[in-house]
Amino acid sequence: MDLASNLGGKIDKSDVLTAVEKYEQYHVFHGGNEEERKANYTDMVNKYYDLATSFYEYGWGESFHFAQRWKGESLRESIKRHEHFLALQLGIQPGQKVLDVGCGIGGPLREIARFSNSAVTGLNNNEYQITRGKELNRLAGVDKTCNFVKADFMKMPFPENNFDAVYAIEATCHAPDAYGCYKEIYRVLKPGQCFAAYEWCMTDAFDPDNAEHQKIKGEIEIGDGLPDIRLTTKCLEALKQAGFEVIWEKDLAKDSPVPWYLPLDKNHFSLSSFRLTAVGRFITKNMVKILEYIRLAPQGSQRVSNFLEQAAEGLVDGGRREIFTPMYFFLARKPE
Repeated sequence: MDLASNLGGKIDKSDVLTAVEKYEQYHVFHGGNEEERKANYTDMVNKYYDLATSFYEYGWGESFHFAQRWKGESLRESIKRHEHFLALQLGIQPGQKVLDVGCGIGGPLREIARFSNSAVTGLNNNEYQITRGKELNRLAGVDKTCNFVKADFMKMPFPENNFDAVYAIEATCHAPDAYGCYKEIYRVLKPGQCFAAYEWCMTDAFDPDNAEHQKIKGEIEIGDGLPDIRLTTKCLEALKQAGFEVIWEKDLAKDSPVPWYLPLDKNHFSLSSFRLTAVGRFITKNMVKILEYIRLAPQGSQRVSNFLEQAAEGLVDGGRREIFTPMYFFLARKPE
């Protein structure tokens, strides 16, 4: 019932179907193109998260990201370790001011704040996610040290040299221009301090002339609210162009003992992450269909479930073929 009542986020329930139709029209399967998505990225990404956030929270919990995973480790454990690794790489110290760029509902923000005893600001341009994040901060008892700011990460409302560390977890992939986004992060970061991120990227194995590769890329874009998916090399170039010194970078998916896409793989079954499995997603899809039919969920909810399922298939195919990674990691420093 929580899933049904929160579907659509801040969108009026009577307008959800119209929002779904407009969102779909941005994407290649519905006649859209990259230029239009980039020009209207704020509207597209906001619609996406209004429509998809309740599904994410229902399936993933509070942290909407993948993780490098060890054998014998649960998905939840790997997600926390993935966040701790980021904090350790940044060397976050107690009391420091940290910025989470594209923070979602704040799962990583709360985990990193508690892990490092730091004060984390979450930057997000989606009103529904911020409202939900504030409530979760209050319940977790971090509302006095952690906060949210509603703004576009291409135009941050912070002064220069303001933060001791900045990170982004599978979020800046929504930016229409990597250089513009990284340049803003560079501006608000204190000299001598670091920026770390996990980026969604196409790898060097991606062939733009391969129709199947383009289909997989398109499935991920529509199912995850992306204007485009950059190559790892393009992210690296944009970082250096923005002024950062790259300390190290690597596609962490390559060394993951358990494939990062396993929770979504139709051949995999897990009780601990049941809602993400093929059986769990099938049950959710049919539950949403029934809830929409009896008008407990808004019209259009099933369409959202469908493009999220399309994303799952694209992510698994992209992972298997090693043409896509959700964890191209880099640690970069702003010079003194």
